[in-house]
Amino acid sequence: MSTPSKALISAFINDLWLQDGLSANTREAYQRDLNQFLLWLDERERGLLEVRSEQIEQWLAHESQRTSAATANRRLATLRRFYLWARRASRLEEDPTLNLKPAKRTARLPNTLTEQQVDALLAAPDIAEERGLRDRAMLEVLYASGLRVSELVSLQILDVSLNEGVLRVRHGKGDKARLVPLGAEAAHWVERYTREARASLLNGGQADDLFVTRLGQGMTRQAFWLNIKKYARLADIRVPLSPHVLRHAFATHLLNHGADLRVVQLLLGHADISTTQIYTHVARERLKQLHAAHHPRA
Repeated sequence: MSTPSKALISAFINDLWLQDGLSANTREAYQRDLNQFLLWLDERERGLLEVRSEQIEQWLAHESQRTSAATANRRLATLRRFYLWARRASRLEEDPTLNLKPAKRTARLPNTLTEQQVDALLAAPDIAEERGLRDRAMLEVLYASGLRVSELVSLQILDVSLNEGVLRVRHGKGDKARLVPLGAEAAHWVERYTREARASLLNGGQADDLFVTRLGQGMTRQAFWLNIKKYARLADIRVPLSPHVLRHAFATHLLNHGADLRVVQLLLGHADISTTQIYTHVARERLKQLHAAHHPRA
């Protein structure tokens, strides 16, 4: 990669942290997109500040052959933010992304689980083992609260109030926080895990993280994702499954049982209710299926 362009990316990423306070995951995503674009430009002997809109369109078209429209639009958003930053910093005169339009996206409903599948998944860990007890508690919290997996693994001991049945969840830029109900069932499993398994997993070590591993440190997103895949196999769940699917199930099941959309928005931590509205479509499809299966004139 060209050194001047690499330096530009570093300066941009640093400003995302200093001025906007974006999370490490978001900054990594921006850097990954820009590095991929720069590799493509290097093959054509161009730098980031020598680009015209035609080259960006060519790169997005090239990448879209193996990715979704959503991914292409995310990459375009990355480039828009980078070139806006470069323009404001007087590093170039014209923004090459100014007239580019996002790719059209087909409406896609999130994957979710039935309540029976959730029950089977939650029962899959072997709670006679310390790791199984920890994993049962993590799955219960994820389903009871609708947390993002990054929020789940970031929970600290002091974020949990079992007496009040709430979690303090940090999210977004500026380390904002929201309070999320935990529920009696999830609180029961967290209490059992902290009493019976956590200290043994730490093996004499200390950590502020709520959910820990035998390495004496907090659970990672990647390790928990692998655990969910393992428990899905044990529960004979054959739909594509990830930690985020339990978040979708949380929202869908709340709506199916009559929860208000605004309440679900607050619980999920969505800034805009339009992000939450996709779950109304999921719930509506479920109602149609129930009607077709059980109504005598369906």
